[in-house]
Amino acid sequence: IMPTNTDNGQMTFWQHLDELRFVLIKIIAVSAACAVIAFILKDEIFGLLLAPQHDSFITYQWLERLGAAAGGEAMSEFNVQLISTALSAQFIIHVKTAAYIGLLVALPYTLFLIFRFLAPALYADERKYATWATASGYVMFMLGVAVCYFVIFPLTFRFLGTYQVSSSVENMISIQSYIDTFITMNMLMGIMFELPVVCWIIAKTGMLKASFMRRFRRHAVILILIIAAIITPTADAFTMIAVAMPIYFLYELSILVVALTTRKQTA
Repeated sequence: IMPTNTDNGQMTFWQHLDELRFVLIKIIAVSAACAVIAFILKDEIFGLLLAPQHDSFITYQWLERLGAAAGGEAMSEFNVQLISTALSAQFIIHVKTAAYIGLLVALPYTLFLIFRFLAPALYADERKYATWATASGYVMFMLGVAVCYFVIFPLTFRFLGTYQVSSSVENMISIQSYIDTFITMNMLMGIMFELPVVCWIIAKTGMLKASFMRRFRRHAVILILIIAAIITPTADAFTMIAVAMPIYFLYELSILVVALTTRKQTA
């Protein structure tokens, strides 16, 4: 016997559970479909992901033009040949990358389904704030992924890919190391770019003030450096600073967001 709605029109616990199951099935199905498409589009996907290994990448071209405009020396040629060190490595990387791209492409639909499932339990004002938080959270996550792809990862890869302790030691970077580092840094930077949204949500509850964030700015800088050291896949200071700088900018942006939020609440 299937459960029925209660007299006041609300769904029962088991109906909510059943609805959640359908939501999860839809999310998995759409993510899997996007992953299959990404798997098929192998050449296009890996053409984008492996672009930073060559000096023709757009970020290197921009730096070349900026250096020429400033009267600096031309950048040296940069082409890193990736290698595969295991028999099944390339196939596993292909599957892993397709799954990552599938989740990333399906993310808007995933957020839409989750929001639609939770929306009936929210008041009108809460639904408005939840809509704004969901939309801005997605935009900030994708902005973090873009910043990592165009700025942080290329600069990190170029520095580490050309660094040598001796001219007699040649760098041989595996495709597995490249992709794992790329995916890890993209995911973590996408998550870190959620900082202004999280601070806005906490500020709306009245639990966070801009004055508090300004007072502990120095402590925040130390914490940011620690977080950057933890989330970076390498142990070098260059990568840590490259990750820490945008996070610190996000902290300053969060102070501005919290200040504006608090001002509107007290107005």
